Amino acid sequence: MIVGVNLLIVLFFSTFFLLDKNYEFIIYIFVLLALMTLIIISHKKFRYSAAVLWALTVWSFLHLVGGGLTYVEGEVFYKLIIVPIIGEPYNILKYDQVLHFYGFWAATLVVYYVLKPSLRDNLEGKSAILFIVAMASLGLGGLNEIVEFAATVSVPDTNVGGYENTAIDLVADFLGALGAVIYIGCFKLKRS
Repeated sequence: MIVGVNLLIVLFFSTFFLLDKNYEFIIYIFVLLALMTLIIISHKKFRYSAAVLWALTVWSFLHLVGGGLTYVEGEVFYKLIIVPIIGEPYNILKYDQVLHFYGFWAATLVVYYVLKPSLRDNLEGKSAILFIVAMASLGLGGLNEIVEFAATVSVPDTNVGGYENTAIDLVADFLGALGAVIYIGCFKLKRS
């Protein structure tokens, strides 16, 4: 069922982005398809929980909404300021930052499932396990920013933003990973 929902989301947004000539998000559709393929292939080995798979599904849907749909005066949701905590040039707290936090919370859980068979799962190694999982997730955050950079190079008009946006995205990724490792440490790692 989860695969079917994801395919419907990708099909709907692919059609929407093609009709809208949103080439930036056509690139992201291909990235999402690659990620979906990796998750499907690796699921047999790592047995991701349904909650993690649904979290990834929600993230991909909200990501496509963020860059594909507009709310007021033609602005995409990624630019929506949810709570105006800090103004220009940082514009915190935006939809983009909330989604980075959420997305890298979910990505950190995926990393945990992938790395767990290779890591010692006892109380003495708990901090090391959590550190490795968080750092691996932040590596994915860096990869995500490389994909965003590639989109800005490939497509003349994007909504990615500049240096401040990249730095704030990475901070939001870090906070999401931190939240996830706290959750993992409290609820997933066995105590010996």
